Amino acid sequence: MPNGYQGKILRINLTTGRIGCDAPDEHFYRTYLGGWGMVAYYLLRELEPGVDPLGPGNLLIFAPGVFTGTQLSGSGRSAVGAKSPLTGGFGEADVGGFFAAELVRAGYDGLIVEGRAEAPVYIYIDDDKVEIRSAEGIWGKDVVETEDMIRQQTDQKGLRFAAIGQAGENLVVNACVMEDLHHAAGRTGMGAVMGSKNLKAVACRGSGRKAVADGAPIKELVSWLNDDGKSSYRGLQEHGTDGGLLGLHEDGGLPTRNFLEGQFEEAESITGATMTDTILKRRGTCYACVVRCKREVEVKEGKYKTDSVYGGPEYETAGALGSNCGVGNLEAVAKGNAICNATGLDTIGGGMMVSFAMECYENGIITDEDTGGIKANFGNADAMIQLLEMMVNRQGIGDLLAQGYEACIEAWGPAARPFAIQVKGQPLPMHEPRYKFALGLGYALSPTGADHVHNIHDTAYTSEVGMGGVQPFGILEPLPKDDLSPAKVRLYLHHTHFSILKNMLGMCLFLPYGPNRVTDIVRAVTGWDTSLFELMKAAERGLAMARAFNAREGFSAKDDYLPDRFFEPFTTGPLAGVAHKRHEFRSALQTYYQMAGWDPDIAAPTRAKYQELGLDWVANDLERHDAVV
Repeated sequence: MPNGYQGKILRINLTTGRIGCDAPDEHFYRTYLGGWGMVAYYLLRELEPGVDPLGPGNLLIFAPGVFTGTQLSGSGRSAVGAKSPLTGGFGEADVGGFFAAELVRAGYDGLIVEGRAEAPVYIYIDDDKVEIRSAEGIWGKDVVETEDMIRQQTDQKGLRFAAIGQAGENLVVNACVMEDLHHAAGRTGMGAVMGSKNLKAVACRGSGRKAVADGAPIKELVSWLNDDGKSSYRGLQEHGTDGGLLGLHEDGGLPTRNFLEGQFEEAESITGATMTDTILKRRGTCYACVVRCKREVEVKEGKYKTDSVYGGPEYETAGALGSNCGVGNLEAVAKGNAICNATGLDTIGGGMMVSFAMECYENGIITDEDTGGIKANFGNADAMIQLLEMMVNRQGIGDLLAQGYEACIEAWGPAARPFAIQVKGQPLPMHEPRYKFALGLGYALSPTGADHVHNIHDTAYTSEVGMGGVQPFGILEPLPKDDLSPAKVRLYLHHTHFSILKNMLGMCLFLPYGPNRVTDIVRAVTGWDTSLFELMKAAERGLAMARAFNAREGFSAKDDYLPDRFFEPFTTGPLAGVAHKRHEFRSALQTYYQMAGWDPDIAAPTRAKYQELGLDWVANDLERHDAVV
């Protein structure tokens, strides 16, 4: 077994109570790495097409990466995966924090949860002591109460957690898995899958340490980050991910009122700088990370009183609950964030469902009778908070919002569909595709539905300053942010593979680790004589498996789209008149399919491409389901 791995993947069947371990060989680890790759492998190998995402046949997979558990800054990231109840396809959510590192310290490269418990349970892991324990009395509690109660039961203060709140228990399709109170595996509904298994939490403590082949390069990198490298993350440390909100507003690319507009008149009220100057109590971090970009805020009094234990708004939250709902009250945004973190609701998905309801309300598609008397206008902070709470508890209109866009459209009629800003059922994150054109292409092509993490942000590559991160791929020339030429498609393809690679390694995107440095770190951790070529092929393999999973579930090119809103130009602001052109967008999709070696109808790799990636077993499986050519 190489360094960088434990050689064991913990497997727990909640139906039978069986606890065991898989022991993959080195070939498995070198082929699939971890994170996204591990998730995709097990979903393809073990799920039959058509399995109910909220049934006992689904898997819930916690997948650290190669770097997880080392002392490398940014190595606190990991993946949580399953078949998504939100999209019906490949489900995967990225998350930071400490839980994944603790799972590695306990001796495991991953955790696979099967089946469904008859009554609520939690999993307790203390190195090789693994137990399924009753969660009676804990079910129904929020995430903070859950952690406190399990610590009291176990008398263990060193535990790290992956837990759900009431949103996951109530099978809200935008429910997330919360790790260590305010780190969220937010996208694709992983919290609902956990709730469907009657699994309240995984509590983990480990006493081991991941072995690495050569610790010297990691120590050198840690020293550099604490010294000369500070300039690369100082802004994130000072004002968090919300530090760039005002710049987006000034450029006209800040999602506002359900993506109707790109500027928000109260933008300055909800920026990271405003948060720093007003309600910030302390800065939090993830395992071994010097950046400390997490916010922990406190509102001491008033109707939006909020405790710092629930963390604080990230940029995505400030956008989703703030500008995109027309809400300029930072304390209200902090309260909405606390509700989401306490109950385990994705702030992006939750906020987008609220802004969807608000636009429907403003257009008379729903009325006070539908909302239970709530005046669900844009800008109504109290309505935003009430709708979040109703969604979590599946009360009134919240029961529809909890089920996603299609349930709402079925109830409210087709006139609501244009206001559903989503791809494959997943609400858009807070990045405007009329501001970043290839980002919009990435929303369409993402196997998880619209996502910003394994996507490109065009603004990074508009000048020579940002090109160092892609020059190792042979991409040398900057491109405008509104470009969607074959050159931009090529940039998008390689950038996306590199982002997926970072996921598979367990690496945060905010650290200044370029492709060659990443390759050097993999060599140092594992001892492999590897190359950037091999690692990028592993990432391409991971993406191919995710698309294969979707193809087997019946997804095709028709599911690679962008909402109609983004083909409609802005009418005000710096981007007035700017929109995607349908023929250019369709052309970019076709160019991508050809560059990637994908069939243009199935929108997944051809048999030859699977074979080139060493995925003959995937091609053979897809042939049984008529999902490969």
